[in-house]
Amino acid sequence: EEAKQHSTTTLSFDQQKLPTMSNAGRIAVFPTRMTLQVMKQRLVGATRGHSLLKKKSDALTLRFRRLLREIKDKKRQMGALMDTAGFSLAKAKYTAGQVAETVLESVSQASFRVRMDVDNVAGVHLPVFKPFEDGGSNAQQEFIGLGRGGAPIQHSRDCWIKSLENLVSLASLQTSFIALDEALKTTNRRVNALEYVIKPRLENTIAYIKLELDEREREEFYRLKKIQAKKKEAIERKLAAAEALLAANGSTAVNGTVSPHRPPAAAAATNHAVVTAATTSSDPFSDLVDLPTTSSSTSGGGDDDDLLF
Repeated sequence: EEAKQHSTTTLSFDQQKLPTMSNAGRIAVFPTRMTLQVMKQRLVGATRGHSLLKKKSDALTLRFRRLLREIKDKKRQMGALMDTAGFSLAKAKYTAGQVAETVLESVSQASFRVRMDVDNVAGVHLPVFKPFEDGGSNAQQEFIGLGRGGAPIQHSRDCWIKSLENLVSLASLQTSFIALDEALKTTNRRVNALEYVIKPRLENTIAYIKLELDEREREEFYRLKKIQAKKKEAIERKLAAAEALLAANGSTAVNGTVSPHRPPAAAAATNHAVVTAATTSSDPFSDLVDLPTTSSSTSGGGDDDDLLF
């Protein structure tokens, strides 16, 4: 019983997951040709947008991978530069002694500055930090170490400036990496939404509208065929009635009995009019042509007139 219940539950769950044209996977619209044109235009726009976003995603992915490689290289360089700067500072202290107080007294403002620019990558603005030095504030620092240890102090200063430049570059790359990662996630989310949700829904809607329009055309074709069949049946009935009338007139002429109130020429003209009306009638649902009738006013010829007309 548990296995049977499990199979029943699995079957019902699978049936619920199956998409149908009538209730899921399409937009609820009234199937008309105007709606079909609108859906086709929306599908063209969605396809074009998906193509553009896909290209943007590819460009962002390439830049993302390049930034990742540059960050790895900068981190490797950063370790070597920091080692060199640390050894140069130890060398300067060993040669010139404690020069920290002298350096701090000679500095009135920062000589190493950073400015921020913006880099545009496929519509995504990435911050870029660029270091630069203010040459006016370095005039007093040039006289540090004139007594002894000037060269090691200057070498240590250059090593630390290179380390700061590399550090600013690494910070710029990591900031751009984070911003690019968020933009890439958003773009991929939009690409997936267009590819797996919007476009299939529009395609299913277009297929549904075409199916409904084709069904209407089949119904209209069947209706026209039925109308033609009704017309044909009506014409055949009228022709049969006309032929029966002609046959009755011929038998009367052979027997030699002619109504005194209806000359043979008039009877032939009436029969010709009946046949013409039967073959040229355009109304498929009209009744048969009413045949003229005459009441007998005299004895002897009334029975023949009633039989003919």
